[in-house]
Amino acid sequence: MACASDPPEAPLPPPPDHTYSVSTSTSSFELVTKCEALTQKVAELQHQLESIQLQSRFGLQHIVGSDADLRYYTRFASYEHFKRFWELVEPAAKTKMVRITSSSSSSEPAQPRATKLAPVDELLLFLMHLSAGLDLRDLAIRFRIHSSTASRIITTWTHFLYHLLGSIRLWIPPEEVKAHLPPDFSFFPDTQVVLDCTEIYCQTPSSLLLQSEVYSTYKSHTTFKAMIGIAPHGAITFVSPLYAGSMSDREIFRLSGITKLLTPEMAIMVDKGFLVDNLCPGKVYRPAFLSKNAQMTKEDVQKTGNCPFETPCRAQHQEGEGEQTI
Repeated sequence: MACASDPPEAPLPPPPDHTYSVSTSTSSFELVTKCEALTQKVAELQHQLESIQLQSRFGLQHIVGSDADLRYYTRFASYEHFKRFWELVEPAAKTKMVRITSSSSSSEPAQPRATKLAPVDELLLFLMHLSAGLDLRDLAIRFRIHSSTASRIITTWTHFLYHLLGSIRLWIPPEEVKAHLPPDFSFFPDTQVVLDCTEIYCQTPSSLLLQSEVYSTYKSHTTFKAMIGIAPHGAITFVSPLYAGSMSDREIFRLSGITKLLTPEMAIMVDKGFLVDNLCPGKVYRPAFLSKNAQMTKEDVQKTGNCPFETPCRAQHQEGEGEQTI
């Protein structure tokens, strides 16, 4: 305790000048500069990694140079055909496509999630699944994505193309059909459409009742069945819904709705198994067959020789393209 007689203490000298604020400012500036440089470096490395992954990932660039490969994986005759189809669907794919997401327990709708693939490669993946029958694991490895992502892409494009292409009218007016009638049909000038049924293998259901409904005695397998129609010059003009493989061609013809499009002036050309004469409003051209006769008559031979009969499904089988399992 200081006494009153003690001399007053000398004031403390002022603290020396310091540069804390300057050093802190300089250090912060250096850190920001280094952080920006590292961020730029990370972005460059990420871009290089994406480029390497893109080169190693299967995509359209791997098959665009070979029409044979493109036809195998997509069933398009050439890259030009594929390109034109993509140009038609691309605008709708950007604006109208609803992406299928995994189911969620939340009551709120799931938000669509973009995939790592470009939209055109998503279409390629979808076509490879349909055309070449590649399963999800194979597609996931090729495109370097998860199997569930490949499944969502296939489901999304299935719904999208079903609604987009299903709204397009395929049926051609008889005037246009006659305007493009090939010379081979000169003996059958009123032919509007050539019809045949095709079958697609499907998995065997566990239910015995369903097995009996979809079992095809012709294919000795469970199948789905549809009727396809082409114009004489080769354009597809009718596609029916899928029916059970056990259903007859006649029943599919009746249920398909094609009779609403036909008129008495329109003739159809069918295979010998299509016994639809009393269901069709017009003529039915069919190759002659022996049945119980020992041989064909002279008229039947001449008629069959003039008939340019080749159903759309038979033409596909002659090219060696087998059925795909769904």
